[in-house]
Amino acid sequence: MAWDDLWAALALMLVLEGLMPALAPRAFREALSQMATLPDRILRLIGLASMVGGAVLLYLVRQG
Repeated sequence: MAWDDLWAALALMLVLEGLMPALAPRAFREALSQMATLPDRILRLIGLASMVGGAVLLYLVRQG
């Protein structure tokens, strides 16, 4: 994997993460406050599921 791909992925991640606060700041704030009340175990599971899903998606995209 080239460094350019890594930087492009980071840039795309920042664009996607910025969508919700830019388009719906109130809903974003409410979602964050609800997430802050979740137990650590649930947050870890959400993070793990997100990482696995992203890795599978990346694998599928790279194979196609």
